Amino acid sequence: MDYMKKSVRDIDVKGKRVLLRCDFNVPQDDEKNITDDKRIREALPTIRYLVEQGAAVIVCSHLGRPKGERKMKLTLTPVANHLSELLGMDVKMCFDTVGPEAERLSREIKPGEIVMLENLRFEPGEESGDRAFAYKLASLADIYVNDAFGTAHRDHASVTGVAQFLPAVCGFLIEKELSVMGKAMTDPARPFVAIMGGAKVADKLGLIGSFIGKCDAILVLGGMAYTFFKAQGGTIGSSIFDEKSLELVTGLMKQAEAKGTKIYLPIDTIVADQFSNEANTMVVKAGQVPDGYMGMDIGPETIKEYSKVISQAKTIVWNGPAGVFEMPNFAAGTEGIAQAVADSGAVSIVGGGDSAAAIEKLGLQDKVTHVSTGGGAAIEFLEGVDLPGISCLLDK
Repeated sequence: MDYMKKSVRDIDVKGKRVLLRCDFNVPQDDEKNITDDKRIREALPTIRYLVEQGAAVIVCSHLGRPKGERKMKLTLTPVANHLSELLGMDVKMCFDTVGPEAERLSREIKPGEIVMLENLRFEPGEESGDRAFAYKLASLADIYVNDAFGTAHRDHASVTGVAQFLPAVCGFLIEKELSVMGKAMTDPARPFVAIMGGAKVADKLGLIGSFIGKCDAILVLGGMAYTFFKAQGGTIGSSIFDEKSLELVTGLMKQAEAKGTKIYLPIDTIVADQFSNEANTMVVKAGQVPDGYMGMDIGPETIKEYSKVISQAKTIVWNGPAGVFEMPNFAAGTEGIAQAVADSGAVSIVGGGDSAAAIEKLGLQDKVTHVSTGGGAAIEFLEGVDLPGISCLLDK
């Protein structure tokens, strides 16, 4: 896998029109107030750099799933307004994605100015990767910069299509993702520990498989642990498990033993008599969940043992929570793991979604090396899958 890609630093953008693909898919309330602007803030270094270097910046992004229709509740106008505030300069909103207004504004834009195009997914050609739509988008600019790692695994017009018509490089966000994760996968400081959580084994099988032989230890937690216990003949009550993956799990355990990667499973489990924060709970030995109960979190002994392994690690990749952490009574496992990762002093990569949310909720984001911005993209990258949105960029 090649992640030595050219970035905005490697090209001259002065006086050029730059089409910048960002990931501004941010949550909003009913009044169109942005409730979490993390993704917008993360794009600021690239935008500021382009403006300072004298580029005319044409920003584009998707928002939500309008399915190729103009749904004005998914307009990017609130994002353009918020970006203006953060930058302290005017971001002109273009109500076209491609078309006469977009063409006019991209002609008139001066170096150091910023225009934002309307939601890419208002156009049916975006998600289908339509070549004609990609060409129209590309014709607005001289250079293409992709800084949306979260969509790098999608073969969409604004991700891969535009790169067929313009010189294509990455922004600072993707550059950081590639360098931090690339190093972890090719030349990690050891011990290298992977922490794998979440509900479905099927979603993470490729990832666990790619870590076997690369990692010194894999800590299994979250819903996927019950599939491992079930495969080993344990009882899991009414806990979530992945029937289709039972045989695969047994194969993974054997493979890990053969390749010298130690797989840790939880020692104890917090179980509940219903899927609710108000449920009756108790701590049981893992793999011994009584009937009528379901596993909701890892228990205190597991937190202790896992924290010990984490404290000795030099490289950590964490993907997926330890339990139903959105319910306060079942958040201790995820919080304990987050704290251990933060305290470890290791190179630590937290892969998107729920684990990132847990780190942020605890205010520990500055204590980890890198919180990846791309959920699915991060998983595929770590698995060693070529990401179409990365492959199409110019090599260094």
